[in-house]
Amino acid sequence: MADPRPRLIASDLEGVLVPEIWIAFAEKTGIEQLRLTTRDVPDYDQLMQMRIRILRERKLRLQDIQEVIAAISPLPGAEEFAGWIRERAQFVILSDTFYEFAKPLMAKLGYPTLFCHSLEVDSEGSIAGYRLRLDESKRSAVQAFGDLQFHTLALGDSYNDVAMLQKADVGVLFDPPQNVKDDYPSLPVVRNYDEAKGFIQEWLEGG
Repeated sequence: MADPRPRLIASDLEGVLVPEIWIAFAEKTGIEQLRLTTRDVPDYDQLMQMRIRILRERKLRLQDIQEVIAAISPLPGAEEFAGWIRERAQFVILSDTFYEFAKPLMAKLGYPTLFCHSLEVDSEGSIAGYRLRLDESKRSAVQAFGDLQFHTLALGDSYNDVAMLQKADVGVLFDPPQNVKDDYPSLPVVRNYDEAKGFIQEWLEGG
């Protein structure tokens, strides 16, 4: 018998729908350390503290990052994929990015609902820190969706997505790097939007 609960799809943002913001900024600035993401460093606080330290040392401000983000486009097919999901289920993006980064990207994706974090910016426009919504916010959001009686499928590509994938009714890795696949072999993998649509359609029809 099919599960009678309404369907909700929760997706990571970077690496699934848009390019990695910090990689784009690293390419613009030539700072190789900023290429590291949660695909490489599982400890998110360690990663962010490193990024903030580098920005401070190089005297780079929030505006410098926002100028790079303004030129970023969603991954090819991402806008159509997001629209396809929204026609079939509730859709929420769960991300460890920041509202100060994400606004122009949301416009390019048709303004889906986004749950993410906030930056602390000083009077000179430099990033001084960040405020998490709460610890393990992606996992907590998916748990709350379950408590609200949604049947949830989650998509993500990195170490920081694993907790929400494991908490969801169905968790799927989207085109992950080999190290993440190797570390979590029990999670199913889709490599592109067509494969994701096929997986989601079966889930929508199958209960």
